[in-house]
Amino acid sequence: MGKVPQRPILITGAGRRIGLALAHHFLNQHQPVIVSYRTEYGSIEGLRNAGAVCIQADFSTDAGILAFADTVKSTSDGLRAIVHNASAWQAEKPGTPLSDTLAAMMQIHVHAPYLLNHALQDLLCGHGHAASDIIHFTDYVVERGSDKHIAYAASKAALDNMTRSFARKLAPEVKVNAIAPSLILFNDHDDAEYRQKALNKSLMKIAPGEKEVIDLIDYLLTSCYVTGRSFGVDGGRPLN
Repeated sequence: MGKVPQRPILITGAGRRIGLALAHHFLNQHQPVIVSYRTEYGSIEGLRNAGAVCIQADFSTDAGILAFADTVKSTSDGLRAIVHNASAWQAEKPGTPLSDTLAAMMQIHVHAPYLLNHALQDLLCGHGHAASDIIHFTDYVVERGSDKHIAYAASKAALDNMTRSFARKLAPEVKVNAIAPSLILFNDHDDAEYRQKALNKSLMKIAPGEKEVIDLIDYLLTSCYVTGRSFGVDGGRPLN
């Protein structure tokens, strides 16, 4: 008998930052990867050259989400995991209708994972006990709220709750967990004053970089028992 091919890991929003680092991490382990991207960055071509299947997707409409799911199903007959990394950080601001802000945050953080988990569950199931994973990226503000990003925080809180619901629905074949980060890495344009202010908000006083999240995802994929949980990667910020 021939060797059974590895099922790919699907990562949404993998053109930048943590999603991009995670995709390269898996590719370096010879793990097949499918990524979604909205904008054609140079990094996407880099992922293609490294062997990733890169699919352009528009998650701003339900039709776009479902079209992406159909493309994934035509690309692979099984998935090892779905990592819901696609995200947007939109504040309430003058000139933008509040309903538009709320709709945009719910679309990317609730509609997309909700519809994709349902549409792709048959690709995750049927491979054995705890053989597949779904990982949602939420945010540490799920616990404390945010006065400047109310819609964002609410949408991430909904995603946090969906973690437990999908864990109940898909056990024991699929484990479903959430990662709730705060500061992981800075943007290049962040100035020294901003960086110091941000570092002072946590107990650990560092921006740990993508490896902290990658190591946690490696653990969750390896576990045969952990499901329905949220893992704070926040340097103790809620305690500070």
